Amino acid sequence: MSLPPLVAPAEGLTVDEVRRYSRHLIIPDVAMDGQKRLKNARVLAVGAGGLGSPTLMYLAAAGVGTLGIAEFDVVDESNLQRQIIHGQSDVGRSKAESARDSVLEINPYVNVIIHETRLDTSNVREIFSQYDLIVDGTDNFATRYLVNDACVLLGKPYVWGSIYRFDGQASVFWAEHGPCYRCLYPEPPPPGMVPSCAEGGVLGVLCASIGSIQTTEAIKLLTGIGEPLVGRLMVYDALDMTYRAIKVRKDPECPLCGKNPSITELIDYEAFCGVVSEEAQQAAAGSTITAAELKGILDGGEPIELVDVREPAEWEIVRIPGARLIPKGDLPAHLSELPQDRRVVVYCKSGVRSAEALATLKAAGFSSAVHVQGGVTAWATQVDKSLPVY
Repeated sequence: MSLPPLVAPAEGLTVDEVRRYSRHLIIPDVAMDGQKRLKNARVLAVGAGGLGSPTLMYLAAAGVGTLGIAEFDVVDESNLQRQIIHGQSDVGRSKAESARDSVLEINPYVNVIIHETRLDTSNVREIFSQYDLIVDGTDNFATRYLVNDACVLLGKPYVWGSIYRFDGQASVFWAEHGPCYRCLYPEPPPPGMVPSCAEGGVLGVLCASIGSIQTTEAIKLLTGIGEPLVGRLMVYDALDMTYRAIKVRKDPECPLCGKNPSITELIDYEAFCGVVSEEAQQAAAGSTITAAELKGILDGGEPIELVDVREPAEWEIVRIPGARLIPKGDLPAHLSELPQDRRVVVYCKSGVRSAEALATLKAAGFSSAVHVQGGVTAWATQVDKSLPVY
């Protein structure tokens, strides 16, 4: 369905702006009126990472007058495979500052506002209220639900995107005209069920495909052209090179945007989504060791069974010497192979999957089993710094 323009047009364009945006101005559907609306628009990008990079760059190039960047992280070398708004010289810098500088290099007429803070229930309303439109490029469920709920409660539309390995999704959520994110995903997946991009990987160029869809939708909403993805979920498969549009209907029983909402205020999203299950939290309590403690155990000669519960592709990148590979999903089928006469020590990349694996071991009677806090990343950064971190 067509929707009215989200913002009013600015008073006019300068001669320099007319020259810069001429290819927009000669499109009848955009023309001078649409470009002036872009100039008057205020858009917040949540995240300056894989999806935020192409979104910010193309929104800037399109002439969006004010761009906000909500980002608290710093640039890491592993980001550069997909986060194209940053470069080698930006490693170690604030992502927000790096993104701001790139935006201004693309278009000096854009006003850039950076919010170098982690979004949470204490600041999200105040930050979002400054903008007409939100573009969500986050990669964790807690922040996704936070963004959705804040937008619904504030009556604001937002453009959502998600990426994983070779697959991407995008949609527009605007409770006044269609469903919200909770209508599509009423509950977050169980902890550990859906790996993050840091755990499962992502094809770098996939970010451009989904980010360009998000930017296109933002421009359509701001200018009132075309039919935005309200009530539709766009699903992209890079390997098959296919796009599918799936209809998403507003859920009349949605606890947030339904007829009788039970959620009227922001909630504790970390608790709602959960990083690890309750079973894993209970198993890890008192059964967690550090990378340094593991080194002490190995140096002391204590006989242990060191198990890596990551995936084979991760095992090929880096591993702790002496470990054996049993991916977390395969662990239940291999419990009989583990020794009962010595301690089992499990690790993963960061400690999340190993905590879940530890719960499986404890339930199977391996009462002395422990897992390594920080996983192989902690080992590579604290014990053997010659090893790579991915």
